[in-house]
Amino acid sequence: MSEARRRYAILAPGTFAARSAKTAHGVIAYGSDETVAVIDPAFAGRRVRDAVPYLRSDAPIVASVDEALAFAPTALLVGVAPAGGALPPDWRASILRAIDAGLEIVSGLHQFLGDDAQFAAAAARRGVRLWDVRTPPPPRLFEGSAYGVAARVILTVGTDCAVGKMTASLELSRAAREAGVAAAFVATGQTGIAIAGRGAPIDRVIADFASGAVEELVVTHAPGNDLLFVEGQGGINNAAFAPVTLALLYGAAPDALVLVHLAKRTHVEDLGTPLLSLSRAIAVYEALCATVKPARVVAVALNTAGLDDAAAARALDDARAETRLPCDDVVRNGPHALFGALAPNVATKTRPLR
Repeated sequence: MSEARRRYAILAPGTFAARSAKTAHGVIAYGSDETVAVIDPAFAGRRVRDAVPYLRSDAPIVASVDEALAFAPTALLVGVAPAGGALPPDWRASILRAIDAGLEIVSGLHQFLGDDAQFAAAAARRGVRLWDVRTPPPPRLFEGSAYGVAARVILTVGTDCAVGKMTASLELSRAAREAGVAAAFVATGQTGIAIAGRGAPIDRVIADFASGAVEELVVTHAPGNDLLFVEGQGGINNAAFAPVTLALLYGAAPDALVLVHLAKRTHVEDLGTPLLSLSRAIAVYEALCATVKPARVVAVALNTAGLDDAAAARALDDARAETRLPCDDVVRNGPHALFGALAPNVATKTRPLR
């Protein structure tokens, strides 16, 4: 598509208010492309903020693609990221209708729409693009070029998946820019890529090449920037997704880490493994970095979603007492205080062990 901004209709029938619609939520909250309508019959006739209050958007929610077309979208975004990444079969008709209407289709699913014969043929007939956001980059082994970039690299790491690493990276990069620092957000997952317009889906890269793909992102984003905030993935204590965490930890060659934790969570989601304490998670991440390129955790981004103000304040105080690090909720309280506290600790590059 051209450089013109997209006007999104977001497809999320029956799911828009659920956490599985995190792609929809992320693009609405942080994307530079405009969301003109959301498709979810369960909330038809309401606004986005009525279904998901924190999004603060007045975009209408409608029941169908045909109703969404009245708002002149230029693209349809598949707004969910379900476990396994498969397209719900009953969404096919909506996607075909959007293609027939001439809309670009943007999808972050593991199931590539471009590989689907029916979708591909329909798109070819109408001359529209199918953008499978999770298409992996060409294979590239890690070679050490990330060690030489002048930009300082800050990687968000988590106690688990879906705790707010992308949000922390986006908010802190915004705070840095507003403080006059040249800073970039580096997207490594499907929602981040849809927001930023570029990046690499590390969870789709063959394991041998994953750290190389991360390194390529760092090298290409570094020119013109003093700080890079690399979006973390997974969690080192999550048996399902720790491999992508390691690829980021080594491929990004970070100079500093920001630990992200969801205050209400006590166990790894779906697996039941007890989460590491904040202090233990910090020790594990720093120990892993110390074997290749030392990097310290310089702050904790605590996600206090679901807590009232008093409980959130207690959780923040407890985290500060345990870690003796700057700690804040970058959504509830804004990112500026946390960025100001961590910035002096990322003033210089760290060196690899070689």
